[in-house]
Amino acid sequence: MLYEFIESNRERVIERARGAVASRPWPVASPEELSSGIPLFLTQLTETLRAELGPASGADERIGPSAARHGRDLLARGFTFSQVVHDYGDVCQSITGLAAELQAPITTEEFHTLNRCLDTAIAESVTEFARLREAATADVEAERRGHLTHELGNKLHSAMLAFDVLKSGAVGTSGSTGKVLGSSLLGLRELLDTSIAQVRLASKEARRDRVKLKAFLEELAVSVGLYAGYREVTLQVDPVDPAREFEADLPLLASAVTNLLQNACKYTRPRSRVTLRTRSENGAVFIEVEDQCGGLDVPPGVDLFDGARAPHGEGRSGLGLGLSICRKAVERNRGRVRFRNLPGRGCIFEIELPHLSPGA
Repeated sequence: MLYEFIESNRERVIERARGAVASRPWPVASPEELSSGIPLFLTQLTETLRAELGPASGADERIGPSAARHGRDLLARGFTFSQVVHDYGDVCQSITGLAAELQAPITTEEFHTLNRCLDTAIAESVTEFARLREAATADVEAERRGHLTHELGNKLHSAMLAFDVLKSGAVGTSGSTGKVLGSSLLGLRELLDTSIAQVRLASKEARRDRVKLKAFLEELAVSVGLYAGYREVTLQVDPVDPAREFEADLPLLASAVTNLLQNACKYTRPRSRVTLRTRSENGAVFIEVEDQCGGLDVPPGVDLFDGARAPHGEGRSGLGLGLSICRKAVERNRGRVRFRNLPGRGCIFEIELPHLSPGA
């Protein structure tokens, strides 16, 4: 078994890996990295491979939390993230190189398992590093004055790190690290959409386009569908009346509806559904976004749309800023946005707009 080969050749793998780490031009290896980091990486991979290839399988479940803890510990000891990621790759390449040199009887399946462990470990480390960076800078003043700059920097950094790993060929694009890259790029697009909406809201320019509701929502659904796919969420779009029209500042309204859809995909339960539907009544068009988040605990008197931190539970505190921009964008379009809680089930965000009569 591969983990048995690693255990019996541990010192040779460590020596080989240290040589690879010390000889690379970038990132420069530190003494701590060579003396302690390499053995720690090897121990983690060996334990994970034993769990995966032994009687009780399931490395993807084991190595994820383990990699996050391991990466967090090394970062706390002064390792840079680039060192953490490249050391994973160097250790794995040392294992495969030594196995080939000794003509060890390692199966193709075992090599695939090693590569999958590497992919998952790197992806979890990227995610944990981004979380630590965000936690270190997410004070109230930074959120108010530099939220977009701060978030754009974090997303871009995560995307570049994931891309660097993929470019090295250590892991495939369809694995966990590829998902980190895709998620980071989608996050960048979301933040840019928010920034563009803020610029338009600050402008005195008034724009009115005649919009067909069906075409408008279908175009948004295609875009948000990519985001939903990365979140493993099903986006359901109910049938829309093809004759329904309204007037709007199209970029602003698109930003508002996209924000609601992305929030729903982000905060709904894993592998659940987000529904986009419309209806017309009393001379108005209603656009509804429903998720299956389980409901929100909103204390009396708290306005979800006021731009402050919204009480959405763990990991959901950044929702308020986007909702504030959403409301302003809808109001610029002579509409209103409302929220309905469905305890134990989810919630519905609803945009109301005046519609145009046929021939108007």
